Amino acid sequence: MKRILILLVAILMVVGQSFAQNINNENSEKMNNTAPTEHYTFELSDKVTRQKVTFKNRYGITLSGDLYIPKNVGTKPLPALAISGPFGAVKEQSSGLYANQMAVRGFIALAFDPSYTGESSGEPRNVASPDISTEDFSAAVDFLGIQKNIDRNKIGIIGICGWGGFALNATAIDKRIKAVATTSMYDMTRVMSKGYNDVVTLEDRTKTLEQLGEQRWKDAENGTPAYQPAYNKLSGGEAQFLVEYHDYYMTPRGYHERSVNSGNAWTITTPISFMNMPILSYLKEISPRPMLLIAGENAHSRYFSETAYNNASEPKELMIIPNAVHVDLYDKLDKIPFDKLESFFKAHLK
Repeated sequence: MKRILILLVAILMVVGQSFAQNINNENSEKMNNTAPTEHYTFELSDKVTRQKVTFKNRYGITLSGDLYIPKNVGTKPLPALAISGPFGAVKEQSSGLYANQMAVRGFIALAFDPSYTGESSGEPRNVASPDISTEDFSAAVDFLGIQKNIDRNKIGIIGICGWGGFALNATAIDKRIKAVATTSMYDMTRVMSKGYNDVVTLEDRTKTLEQLGEQRWKDAENGTPAYQPAYNKLSGGEAQFLVEYHDYYMTPRGYHERSVNSGNAWTITTPISFMNMPILSYLKEISPRPMLLIAGENAHSRYFSETAYNNASEPKELMIIPNAVHVDLYDKLDKIPFDKLESFFKAHLK
């Protein structure tokens, strides 16, 4: 059974949860994580203003975002960045921290909640799709490009964790995006299809898909999707990177009540489309636009960035942060190379 469930374990590892129960757990409850709150996990710079915004993607889902604008910048249209991630996080966490820092450096930055999560719309709650997640980045570019204080020819994107993969995927297809950077990047379709370090066999995959199919029958009979067991505490013996996820999502450092990863849960059947629709197939088509991949030296996810770097065409750059683990690039200001991100985007959004 452990081997059969390894694909589903992969997604839960990404968000710092431990799938110790059977996939067919019927006691999972629907997560309600849309209650209003003004809780942010970082301090807003006094050099920046933040305003709530909404915009729609081409599937009609209303996305909620925070727009970070530098103060005292005059009337000239500015370069802009769309930022999202990590996978299962909300805009009040890492993406907002990044947007705040990049606004201090002269960019208008939009941090947004993905479809079906946070304050964005979409039913059922806490479900994801590689196609819709890719589209969400392009919808953010739509929004930025029609703002009078933004130069639509100077728009880039930053993806964190699983949204790093979606950022690369969006850049490949959306030629309006002039430059892309990722930190602690995950290819979510790869990890859900093949497990960590690609260890999943065809037999494992087949059995998992059979179980997911059976879960669909249950969801159809009930009229609502079942959710994976919410994870709230460590039980001991977890892999170190799971401990590190917990340290971010389940402590005051990074906890946010709307975050899927902070004690909430994805639908059980969320992995289905990820197992059938690989992203990054057209990675080379990002060229000649530039790509910057940033990963921690000791991150369990480092191999995703290295693979993407090897498969991409020039111009490309891989930056390894010494002594950093995956979650260090979520919020550690002494680890995240914001000066490098500033110089990268200023060089290529001009």
